Amino acid sequence: MALFAEVAGEQKIQWHSNIIPADFIESAVNQLQAIYVDATPIIRYNRAILNPPYFKIGSKSRHRKLLQQVGIETGNLYSAFVALAIKLLEPGGELVAITPRSFCNGPYFKGFRDILLEDTALKKIRVFNSRTKAFKGDKVLQENVIFHLVKGDPQGDVEISSSSCAEDPEPIIRITPFHEVVNSDNPDRFIHIVTSEQEADIAVKVGGLPCSLSDLGLDVSTGKVVDFRTRDNLRMEPEAQTVPLIYPMHLKNGSIVWPISNVKKPNALLNNSETAKLMVPNGTYILTKRLTAKEEKRRIVASLYEPSVADVDVVGFENKTNYFHALGKPLPQDLARGLWLFLNSTIVDQYFRQFNGHTQVNATDLRNLRYPTTEQLQALGHGAKGSSLPSQEEINRRVSVIFQPVIPSFMIKPGILASL
Repeated sequence: MALFAEVAGEQKIQWHSNIIPADFIESAVNQLQAIYVDATPIIRYNRAILNPPYFKIGSKSRHRKLLQQVGIETGNLYSAFVALAIKLLEPGGELVAITPRSFCNGPYFKGFRDILLEDTALKKIRVFNSRTKAFKGDKVLQENVIFHLVKGDPQGDVEISSSSCAEDPEPIIRITPFHEVVNSDNPDRFIHIVTSEQEADIAVKVGGLPCSLSDLGLDVSTGKVVDFRTRDNLRMEPEAQTVPLIYPMHLKNGSIVWPISNVKKPNALLNNSETAKLMVPNGTYILTKRLTAKEEKRRIVASLYEPSVADVDVVGFENKTNYFHALGKPLPQDLARGLWLFLNSTIVDQYFRQFNGHTQVNATDLRNLRYPTTEQLQALGHGAKGSSLPSQEEINRRVSVIFQPVIPSFMIKPGILASL
């Protein structure tokens, strides 16, 4: 503040500052509650500039309870600070914040997205293409965004710009219709950051696919086995009365490698009355990792689990995996293989990254994807043999058929099929 005062003086600009040595959450909640309790006028702000702290808020913590008193339900300090600042803005007030990109998707930030999208107009988003360059001096590794909001303004187009770092002299700038940023058909209101015409084409193609998982009679769930809650039933190696326990370490190159010896994680789970509720029927499933390494090329890493992994009636999936199923039952073989190829395609990975700015892949994220029809997935899977994934080029070639326009039969003239 002293530095600001010095510079302002040199430029003959009036400057006044006030540092408030208080807990911001407590102070803001007290101000907001004054409105609700006794209509006492509070300080309103016309501008807010934030670089808030990034830290989780415990579900039973004092700060979480304070936030709930003013209708804010969120689990991270950065989203709490932004939500409170929005509530403290006057109508027409502007806010600029730099935060992690993680609020764009996932169930944990749904309440925050509702406040942001209902109370303000999203005007601009700046995204950095490199995870490391933007703040290399501070060793910040999150994917960060800067966004500009105006409270109470009507929502119009959104300016999205992208660059490798803050000093980039020629950022890519794109004016995007709001419906491309937030799809009105998505009840979770994911925020898509589409930075180029190529990404817009991907968004139209994948976002325009005809089916949801529920349309297909499918669902995706988080693995039921939380290992530390059933330690007595874990076994490092398979033995009598055990079944496979599949961890992310068993998902390799699109397949399941089980068991794996000489590792820290167990390979098996006792099958008994205590663990029965944690099992699923043995059969065909598609598994994905819930957490991907920063250096991993793909955000969605999908593997095919087949009943031949072990001669058992049931199997356990660990909590750091997601599994696709037919409403609690195994998947039909061709449908599973088609889904396997689809999820491992480059176009799906590129689309997923438009709203997923971190290394977590939640079941909600996968549930909000759009999918081809049952018939398309079955046709895609029918030609996929063996348990090893084809090359990326081959996967992309097969999946591309789904996005090719269908020519109605009445438009095809005799003799034209040969040229097609």
